[in-house]
Amino acid sequence: MESGGAARSWEPRWPCPVGAIWAQQRRGAGDPTHRRDGAGRWRAVRTPEGPATLLLGDLRDGRVRARAWGPGAEWALDSVPALLGGPDDPTGFEPRHPVLADVVRRHPHWRLGRTDRVLEALVPSIIEQKVTGKEAFAGFRRLVRRFGEPAPGPGADHGLRLQPSAATLRRIPSWEWLRLGIDPARSRAVVAVAQVADSLDRIPDRAGSDADRMLRSLPGVGVWTSAEVRQRALGDPDAVSFGDYHLATHVGRVLAGEPFDDARLAEFLEPWQPHRGRAAAYATMVALTLPRRGPRMAPRTHLPIR
Repeated sequence: MESGGAARSWEPRWPCPVGAIWAQQRRGAGDPTHRRDGAGRWRAVRTPEGPATLLLGDLRDGRVRARAWGPGAEWALDSVPALLGGPDDPTGFEPRHPVLADVVRRHPHWRLGRTDRVLEALVPSIIEQKVTGKEAFAGFRRLVRRFGEPAPGPGADHGLRLQPSAATLRRIPSWEWLRLGIDPARSRAVVAVAQVADSLDRIPDRAGSDADRMLRSLPGVGVWTSAEVRQRALGDPDAVSFGDYHLATHVGRVLAGEPFDDARLAEFLEPWQPHRGRAAAYATMVALTLPRRGPRMAPRTHLPIR
């Protein structure tokens, strides 16, 4: 592991699969805020104390060793247990279905991580609204590379970049958003949440329903976006991304042998409350291994991407 910076180790109470949980926060293979290489798993984060680069090692001898650089280094190190699922408690989750039972058997140590960084989760989630994954990841990459900053310490040497600050997001002109491949509806929503960035720090202290209500009170944030944010920023095991282009189909095919719509998905997942999101996530793990069927959302070609 790299030298310098501040260092700390954490001993999880279970055999923590660092890579699988860390990957929950990554937005596609080319996400400039996350990187994996021979040194470990990197993360660039804007903490309440300033920017930080966090480097995570694998679980060895029962401990995860972490190192961080930048003004927010101590905060980043303090965040490691939550980031890797420490607070997540799957107690009470019953698979109730042979497929889910098999997934739990194969991934017994998987947990939901949380970052407590709401704006960090909101920006890419808004960019992902109503577009293909390819478009969404590309738009987010362009935004970070064009308007983000190099991560502190060795993070910059490894190509790691911070998401743009709220102040920067508020200043990006409309034509620049179009050049990033992000249409006015989504860019306006990003700017709107950046305007209230300070108030977003109160959301991680709220329970699931209250957090959902606060998020959905923001312009451009609906059921799907709220769930995507609560999953990543709050580690909410009950957050389900209703309205997703693929989720209902995936869960239906895996658990019932036929595609669902959102209404059927909500009805089917109800017995798993307050772990509906966990059940959907396990089903998605299976769905991603199956052959794709049916229509795919087509990418749009009318934006002046550069």
